[in-house]
Amino acid sequence: MPQFFQFEADFVESLRCIPMQVRLKLDTCGVKLKLNQWNQFNQIDRQQLIDLPCETSSEATAYREFLHQLIRAQTGMDATDLAIDPAPPWADPVTIPASVHAKSTEVGVTLSLTQWATLTPLQRFALIKLSRSGHENHNFLPALREFHLVQ
Repeated sequence: MPQFFQFEADFVESLRCIPMQVRLKLDTCGVKLKLNQWNQFNQIDRQQLIDLPCETSSEATAYREFLHQLIRAQTGMDATDLAIDPAPPWADPVTIPASVHAKSTEVGVTLSLTQWATLTPLQRFALIKLSRSGHENHNFLPALREFHLVQ
């Protein structure tokens, strides 16, 4: 079932931005999708990318193939492939990534390993993405609140 976060609420209705759940699938299947490519997709295409599963190896392969075809059909360009991390940090419930730790400290929050471990992989993925330099970090603190990590 699709999961959207509250901090994504300003674009979920129109899907004008790539939601975290799709971004997780992109990292899982190893395809780079640029926002300008996403914006060339129609609502049905975008919804398919939200709905298609991408958890098992075979699902990731199918998602990757579908995405390659979609990018080619809608943009006339080939998709850019990325290396797939065999042990992504969002799958590790016992290690808080340095970027998340640093961003948490910056906003005055001490994140414990117990708290990190209680998060879903999608929530950990979101915090990792939101803590990276050059990203829209304004959603980091709202995400911490949404995940009940801070008041």
